[in-house]
Amino acid sequence: MRNMISIFVLISGVLLAQSKTDNTRPGTAVSGSDIQASLKRAPADGVQDESIKMIPIEKMHVGVGAVHRSAKGVNYAIIHDALTEVYHVLSGSGTLVTGGTVTKPERFPADSKTVKELAGPSWRGAAIQGGASRKIKAGDLVIIPAGTAHWWSQIDGMIDYEVIRVDPGGLLALK
Repeated sequence: MRNMISIFVLISGVLLAQSKTDNTRPGTAVSGSDIQASLKRAPADGVQDESIKMIPIEKMHVGVGAVHRSAKGVNYAIIHDALTEVYHVLSGSGTLVTGGTVTKPERFPADSKTVKELAGPSWRGAAIQGGASRKIKAGDLVIIPAGTAHWWSQIDGMIDYEVIRVDPGGLLALK
C-alpha cells in the first residue's frame, strides 16, 4: 500500500504542475480488475505490454498499463527518448538493470505499436553494459526517467507489474 501511495503522490505532483488552469475535471480511474484482465490475456511463456488507459492533460499524456514478462520471453534493453515510466511490481521477481549503455542499439520503427501506443520514440538492444543491477520483487516501485536505459537481465519465472507512463509530448495514442 505504501508503494501505491508513492505512485499517487508522484503522479499527482506531475498532474498538478501541468494542469493548474482547470481544476474541475474529474479524475480517471483504472480498476484493479482492468489490470488483472489485461494480465490474464498475456501468454504464460511470453511478454505482453498493454496500455489500459492513456489520457490527455494539457500538452502531455499520462497512462496506465500492465506488463507480464516470462523468463521464456524475449526481453530487450530499451531507452525511451522522452517517456518516463513508473513500475509497481504486483507479483514475481527479477533483476532490473538501469543506466549504462545499450549494446547493439537499433531504433524502433516509427509505425510500431511500441512507438505509437506504449513508449514513443525509443531504442532497443541486446543488453546493457555498465548499468546498476538490482533485484526487484512484488511490492517494489521503480521510477525510470526518460533517456534511461533499462532491461530485465533475469526474470525468476515471471513478473507482472503496473506501469504508469508520463508522455510530456502527448505522442502516445489516447485510450
